Amino acid sequence: LPGFTPECLLIRDLDPWIDDLKAKGYHIPEGRHEIFKPIAGYPNSDDRGRTFPPPVFEAADSMTAFLTRRVTDYLSGRNEPWFVHVSYLRPHPPFSAPEPYNAMYDPDDVPRPVRASSAEEQGRLHPWLASALFSYGDWHDSWMQSSMGSEDYDRDVLQVRATYYGLITKVDTAIGRLIAHLKETGAYDNTLIIFTSDHGELLGDRWLFGKRGFFDEGYYIPLIIRDPSVEADGCRGLIEDKFTESVDVTPTILDWLELDIPRQCDGASLLPFCRGARPAHWRTEVHWEYDFRDVGDSRVEEELGIGMDQCALNVIMDHRYKYVHFTALPPLFFDRQDDPDEMRNLAQDPDHAPRMNEYASKLLSWRMQNDERTLTSLKVTPEGVFERS
Repeated sequence: LPGFTPECLLIRDLDPWIDDLKAKGYHIPEGRHEIFKPIAGYPNSDDRGRTFPPPVFEAADSMTAFLTRRVTDYLSGRNEPWFVHVSYLRPHPPFSAPEPYNAMYDPDDVPRPVRASSAEEQGRLHPWLASALFSYGDWHDSWMQSSMGSEDYDRDVLQVRATYYGLITKVDTAIGRLIAHLKETGAYDNTLIIFTSDHGELLGDRWLFGKRGFFDEGYYIPLIIRDPSVEADGCRGLIEDKFTESVDVTPTILDWLELDIPRQCDGASLLPFCRGARPAHWRTEVHWEYDFRDVGDSRVEEELGIGMDQCALNVIMDHRYKYVHFTALPPLFFDRQDDPDEMRNLAQDPDHAPRMNEYASKLLSWRMQNDERTLTSLKVTPEGVFERS
């Protein structure tokens, strides 16, 4: 993007990291992503799920550790102001954690997935969900879902969760090293730090993996802000329960830099929360959207009997209710107080019709204020921009 200088791009073939592994003597498979394959014959693998064995590379040589070193190298000796965007891919499929992170969490100790008694029962909640559960295309994490019904499925799900926790801890370790470097170089007390994620992970909840749909697990993400200003000293460690959205990050950075926030920004600065102030008018609901079209594959549309531009859902949720609006499929309405696991759709209950209509109206107002679709239906590929009319 304009204004950004790429220093270490770990995309597609992961070239910088792979070159580092080569220099350290690792054998690199012809298919480079095969580097994440588990070690064959790893001890105790028969008693654990299939994501328990680690890959061949050590933790100190992992992509996470490599990127952390590149960041600290970049920052070393810099005296002028800087801005760094560090994007760790892990935790992310393939779920493969190097030692000791692969065995750091016991699958017997992780929370069990939130789900109906069977995938078939779960799918009865909504036509889109039934399609997502039982249609295997490239848009599915089919490596787990295709094994539903096997005797090892539940064991594998719990191990995936344990492995995922290990990968999270590995990122925690990397962030700790970055912060230690900032402190060692005297930059910590002058640096705004924002830690967040692009999405969550269902990890077997609702019998799903990935980040699709309308369930909280795919969208409820961490947001940690460390404002070094003395005005924030009284709020260190504060946990805020107000609704925030990812669109608030850019206004927060601009506000901290004392720059104007463009009208194009849909969000608002979170800096007042960091400094003990409560904005007078703050959102009382959170919103998200999910576009489930596949520009290169029309099978989802054919199965659901809808068009490409109808493959979308919008969610509005507060602390009590969640309303899910589909462009061309039935809506969903949940009472999150009485049904925290969202197993009962109240959209067809006449007693809840007035309340659901209230949330539908609020969602429409939000869309009217924020909607923009200039680049939908386009896909950027190595061969150029692809559009399916």
